[in-house]
Amino acid sequence: FAGCIAFEGPYPWANFTILALGVWAVAQRDSIDAISLFLGGLAATIFLDIVHISIFYQRTGFSDTERFGAGMAILSLLLKPLSCCFVYHMYRERGGELLLHIGFLGPSQERSDYQTIDSSEAPADPFGGSESRG
Repeated sequence: FAGCIAFEGPYPWANFTILALGVWAVAQRDSIDAISLFLGGLAATIFLDIVHISIFYQRTGFSDTERFGAGMAILSLLLKPLSCCFVYHMYRERGGELLLHIGFLGPSQERSDYQTIDSSEAPADPFGGSESRG
């Protein structure tokens, strides 16, 4: 997190928050919520780091320490997609579904409980008895 030397404000807040989510995701080995928040946060910080570095990077006026910090921030940005791949692999190992299957594009409901239309079996009485109601 040497990028915090060169960049202030939201850059450290976003990256330290994702670090905390990563610690939580590692500590909660059976939690899909923790790993999905970490994965979503990593993806969000990729975008935020690109925006932050592109706006606040100065080509002149950096000291050697600030230039080192900016270089580390850029290196961190380059390594985050690889981290996303590893975290996504952990997400799938914990039982997470494909991220593309959300909303109406998601997997269809389990249909093994439904009776087929062309079945000759009579449907079960939903009220639990065969007495007539009157």
